[in-house]
Amino acid sequence: MVSQHHAPAALKLRIRSGWRLALVSGLSLLLGACATPSRQDDAGSPQKNGSWAGVPIGTAPAPNARIKQAIVTRAKREWEFFGRQTVLLKDGEESIPHVGAWEDDGNRHSDRVNAYWRTVKEPRLTGMDCSKPWSAAFISWVLQTAGVPAAQFPPAAAHSTYLAAIIDQADAPRRWFVPRRLSDYSPQPGDLICASRGKSRPRIVNGYVSARALSGMSGHCDLVVGKGTKTLDVIGGNVRNSVSKTTLEVDSKGRLQPIPKRPWFIVVENRL
Repeated sequence: MVSQHHAPAALKLRIRSGWRLALVSGLSLLLGACATPSRQDDAGSPQKNGSWAGVPIGTAPAPNARIKQAIVTRAKREWEFFGRQTVLLKDGEESIPHVGAWEDDGNRHSDRVNAYWRTVKEPRLTGMDCSKPWSAAFISWVLQTAGVPAAQFPPAAAHSTYLAAIIDQADAPRRWFVPRRLSDYSPQPGDLICASRGKSRPRIVNGYVSARALSGMSGHCDLVVGKGTKTLDVIGGNVRNSVSKTTLEVDSKGRLQPIPKRPWFIVVENRL
């Protein structure tokens, strides 16, 4: 399935021309203090590590601010490499104030996408393979090159694969990444936020999703790189054919608000 973030190849030239013409004319384009994390158990009472679907989450790892910052820095550098494409999600609508380079804009950017694919053992794919969503490969590359071992985050060509592993291992001690409900937790820089894609929607029970429910799901995750009082800045790959930074709205407590264009269903907390 083609990613909802990816323009079909047959329409790409027309879309690209329309976007850049709109930028020249000054038109906005329409498409299709940090809060303290809240760690609570199912009853809402404080709990040191929290729980997931009634199962206590394992003890936290030793902090490692260097690796956590390296993850954010690496994502920002890739965004800059692709020309700083920006996406704005406001009031449920989407616009692109600045269009950057796309995955097939010559060998330089196509080869960069190939580097992402190599992380998930797909060495023959490049940015010219426009029908192959590479957002999970991008996240895997960012974390791996920032120093995250595969034992803590398994590189995968599909977001559902590593999300299922994170959920399955949440009760193990010293896990770097653990699942959080949208209603419980305010995302912070270094975390991942994930949404389903198209008609592929996992079964959610009281805000929780099981690893099994993710089987075969098409999804997309972005890395949180900045936070304001009412907004969140995230960077993801294969977002409108590029590595893009998206600014989206959060509620008064800093929590994600799912919208039709981004049906968020889980946050992955980075506990480093």
